[in-house]
Amino acid sequence: MHAVLRFLAEEPLLLLMLLLAVGSAFGALRFRSIGLGPAAVLFSAVALSSLAATYDIDLTIPAEVGTLGLVLFTYTVGIVSGPSFFSSLRRGWKPMLMVVGVFVAVGALALGLGRTALGLTPAQIAGTFAGALTNTPALAAATEASGDPVGPTVGYSLAYLFGVIGSLIVVGLLLSRRGDADSGPTPLVNVVVRVDRTQAMGIEELQRRHGGRIVVARVQHGEDNPVIMAEEGDVLRRNDLLTVVGPQDEVMEVVDDLGHLSSHNLNQSRDLDYRRITLSNSKLAGRTLGQLQLNEKFRANVTRVRRGDIDFVANRDFIVQLGDRLRVIAPAARIPQISAHLGDSERGLSDINPIGFALGLVVGVAIGLVEIPVPGGGFALGEAAGTLIVGLIFGRLGRIGPVVLSMPHSAATTLSTFGMLTFLAYAGSRAGGGFVAALSSDLGWKVLLLGFILTSISAGLIAVLGARVLRIDRTELAGMIGGANTQPSALAFANERTNFDQRVGVGYALVYPAAMVAKILIAQILAGL
Repeated sequence: MHAVLRFLAEEPLLLLMLLLAVGSAFGALRFRSIGLGPAAVLFSAVALSSLAATYDIDLTIPAEVGTLGLVLFTYTVGIVSGPSFFSSLRRGWKPMLMVVGVFVAVGALALGLGRTALGLTPAQIAGTFAGALTNTPALAAATEASGDPVGPTVGYSLAYLFGVIGSLIVVGLLLSRRGDADSGPTPLVNVVVRVDRTQAMGIEELQRRHGGRIVVARVQHGEDNPVIMAEEGDVLRRNDLLTVVGPQDEVMEVVDDLGHLSSHNLNQSRDLDYRRITLSNSKLAGRTLGQLQLNEKFRANVTRVRRGDIDFVANRDFIVQLGDRLRVIAPAARIPQISAHLGDSERGLSDINPIGFALGLVVGVAIGLVEIPVPGGGFALGEAAGTLIVGLIFGRLGRIGPVVLSMPHSAATTLSTFGMLTFLAYAGSRAGGGFVAALSSDLGWKVLLLGFILTSISAGLIAVLGARVLRIDRTELAGMIGGANTQPSALAFANERTNFDQRVGVGYALVYPAAMVAKILIAQILAGL
């Protein structure tokens, strides 16, 4: 065993591949439909590096490899979550304020318990706080502020492992208790409505009244007339028939507003055809549906867009990405022209878009390195927060002039998974040796107890306040737990359990930057007392 471990210590690339393989294999195991998923890579790395430490062998992944995995993960999470994130910002200040308030309270609790009940030094308390909330930049800030490299490291090493496990437990509990409303994105429905109201209403006004959450696809002005494509300038009158697409609750509001459900089928028209067409023309990526001008060029309408496994209502402001599948309604003779215009090819959908991808990583890493001055010192956001922020912005913008900033959904999720697994292998290998050393010290049980309390209270408070006070659905709240703990393994676990529901990524991205800054500042203050 000693020879094998020594060999692995000398071959870090082989060690990384081994951890990815073994961890992924364990993560695939299920007990009553519950499994660790990608987080098993972290625990496999902790176990193997802890075993190596007993032989006095340092079994670690190089820091540069871990950082590369982390920035790949955070940047692509931002790319995927960007469009939904910015649409959620109007209500996002409340979760951000909640998370910061919880961390201030937990920091005060750490100081009180650590000093009075456990007799820990400020440096040890700050390190325990950073480990319990799984934040390495906070550890760095605590080390710098205290001038003691040992105390914060001991606290961090012991508290970190349960910090990860505790957040996974809370996320698992949240997702196991999801109701029907939390079990997935609201599916879109397609119904035919007969207009009963005597007062005429324009289609543009109807769609605007419902905030762009519904689309009118087809219209028949009286049963003796042909079915035509809906135009925003069309006016709806009594006895007209129309096809409405949108979330069920929103569509039923349209039905109540206009008239009643009809048994007619407007899809059967000799002149109109519909088809799902894949957007693979890079010149169109990052533009809104309105900017595509499909109606003006081809007399075509888009009623919904499928991205990954989720359907979205196709309003004019929706930004399309490579790999999106557009449901297009148009005269049958124009369908081939529309397909050629949009691309309609599966080739290139795994392309990472190297120019936009490299640009995003460069800008994100540079932002993370910028020193932000604060009283008594300063701090940097770090590469993870920098690339997450830039990924969110680039994902929302889609393009700047001729430069496409986004990437296909499939390519982004693949890179995200690889980056996350690489980072987890690195983090686990780094924590293992320190975990054994810290556990054998006299301070071990005190730090373990304090870390357990801090992790449990912080994750529990965020879960309870988010669900009971802010009424955040449990799927998004699971992502917030990961974002609040700045913990990729919790996000990976939630993504695995929800089949990459976008609300998980939105919740993570919504609170991550505020959580990162708050924990760094609090750890710095605790260490300096």
